[in-house]
Amino acid sequence: MNKKKCPTCGNWIQGAIKHPGSLRASLHVKKGEDIPEGKLEKAAEKKGVTGKRARLAITLKHLSKKKKT
Repeated sequence: MNKKKCPTCGNWIQGAIKHPGSLRASLHVKKGEDIPEGKLEKAAEKKGVTGKRARLAITLKHLSKKKKT
């Protein structure tokens, strides 16, 4: 049986990232360096694939932050 992947499943991030490193390449940031926050925010305002990748990067960045209790 071949099950379709859905966004509510546990592995949605792996399905969302089709081309790892493509956002970094389109923003001309060298491998191993962090993408500057301003450059990422500016790219998120763009339309098309680059904007989608930047918005996903911002979303994933917020997911990794842990709340202090």
